[in-house]
Amino acid sequence: MKVLFHLINAMTKKLKNLLSEIKDCRLCEEHLSFGPRPVVQADSKAKILVAGQAPGRKVHESGVPFDDASGERLRDWMGIDRKIFYDASKVAIVPMGFCFPGTGKSGDLPPRPECADAWHEKLFSNLSKIELTLVIGKYAQDYHLGVDQKNNLTETVKSWKEFWKKGLLPLPHPSPRNNIWLRKNAWFEKDILPTLKSKVQKLI
Repeated sequence: MKVLFHLINAMTKKLKNLLSEIKDCRLCEEHLSFGPRPVVQADSKAKILVAGQAPGRKVHESGVPFDDASGERLRDWMGIDRKIFYDASKVAIVPMGFCFPGTGKSGDLPPRPECADAWHEKLFSNLSKIELTLVIGKYAQDYHLGVDQKNNLTETVKSWKEFWKKGLLPLPHPSPRNNIWLRKNAWFEKDILPTLKSKVQKLI
């Protein structure tokens, strides 16, 4: 028992140090018009991983992941409140890019690639208890699903049962920008969300 305690304590300290390094990361500072402010949430006890894209402007300002309309919808999809969502021991939040990438002509710019290259492998090696990964949006699906993706996001999400067996669930982005997609694909809320909510309740 004492050996196990020391092992857990060592793992917790390792992750804490890693998160501190990430907070001080300046790898892509020259490319960030609003400056670096890494936003990530992780704990070695978490069983749910939210793998998203990158923080938006509002999240950049608050420093709180999914602290916007997208987050409200995502929490509704999961069937949990803010208290549980922001409990790092229950939910880890690791986007593809940790900092707000800025705004382009048609919305936010893509996540900077430096984060995944520098930090993801190290982070995920400390999240060994993850049983369910919510893979949100195209960039996250490229990374977490790879060649198992279908021809487009809609087909990938429709094939959710295939990924579910592996502890993965591809999701459209919960942004209000996707309201039209959600209206056109009513099966998403009808077929997928009840199963997602049930699984989340078991894991928390």
